[in-house]
Formats: sequence, C-alpha cells, structure tokens
Amino acid sequence: MRRSTARSAELGESRGVGYAVVVIGASWGGLDALRAVVSGLPPEYSLPTTIVEHRHRDSDAMLVRVLQDVTRLRVCEVEDKRSIEWGTVFVAPANYHALVGHDHFDLSVEEPVGYSQPSIDVAMISAADAYGHRAVGVILTGSNADGARGLRRIADAGGLAVVQDPATAEYREMPAAALKAVPTARVFALDRIGTFLGSLPTSRGRGRRQSRKTA
Repeated sequence: MRRSTARSAELGESRGVGYAVVVIGASWGGLDALRAVVSGLPPEYSLPTTIVEHRHRDSDAMLVRVLQDVTRLRVCEVEDKRSIEWGTVFVAPANYHALVGHDHFDLSVEEPVGYSQPSIDVAMISAADAYGHRAVGVILTGSNADGARGLRRIADAGGLAVVQDPATAEYREMPAAALKAVPTARVFALDRIGTFLGSLPTSRGRGRRQSRKTA
C-alpha cells in the first residue's frame, strides 16, 4: 500500500489538471471521519464536494448541521436539479441516489444498490461520466464494498482516487475494498485528507472562489 503526503497534489499541477468536483463516500464510522475531513478543508477551498454517507432511511438533516458546525464553507443537502456550486459542500439525502451531473444534481428513487440508498458507487460513477479526469473520489471508513466500483470508474476516466488509510479507519472494509479495486489510489491518514483536498488545483482558478459561509 502506498501512503501519500499532501505533496501528491504536485502530480496534478505538473499535468496541468484542474479538478472540478469531489465525491466523498463513507459508511459505518463515517460521522467522525467526515467531521475530520470537512474541518480540515481550508477556508479558501472551492471544489464542489458531494458527501454520500450510508444513513438510516428516516435520517433528517442532522449531518448537514453537524458538518456546518466545523466549517465556514456552506453545507447544504442535495436537492433534485440543484445547481452544483463552487465552494459548497453538498450532502446526499437519505432514500435517494444522488447523481452528479455536468452542472446540477439529479435525485433518483431507483432501488438500493448493494443495499445502499444513497449509493456511493452511483454518485461516483455519475461524476466520472460527467467530469472525467476532473473528478476526485474519496473513500473513507465503512464495513462494505460500496464505492469501490465508483472509484475504479473515476480512476479509469483519468480522475484522482483517494482512500483513507485502512489503519486509521474505524471500519477498514470499505477503504480496503477501494484499494483492491484501485491499487494506485492515493492513501492518507484521516487527518491529512482535508489538507490534501485543499491543495488540489481547480478548473475554476484560485481567483474565482466563491460561496463561502460568511461570519
């Protein structure tokens, strides 16, 4: 397993890659992991970021509130046909699959995929198909293999695959499955992922970041 540091972002810089979207997947143990990642994002972070966490079908908007408490970036729930905005962290709602399109989200009520709704695979595959090499996928803690196929699709499209070091995951099955599917993925301890994402070049450009939460 190859562990990385934030200097791995230099690979994207050297290739002239500007990333346009990030999809983060988490399952069991995900609440604390997501708090750690989101709190680690710098205030100037601008990449539109979609979080897909396996949640109970009756879950409310608690995850949005919890994440908003640890960042000045805007955090909101995905709505059908909502525009994908820079500088915003989006949370996929329970009971829907969230599809990441070229400029907006689509919500689907199709059957669960691998017992999951929302499905990490569905979100990542849609992002790969829409954004190709400009997509970034991140797999965090979890007890199943959801996200492995989606991360593989992102990697096959030339995008960036990132996986939490299983040794730092509360449940290692999901990051381990992701690494099996994408052995070349960048591997980070949980407390380094937010910093790494914040170091990535964007297709928007540093001078045009917007949509941060104001004090």
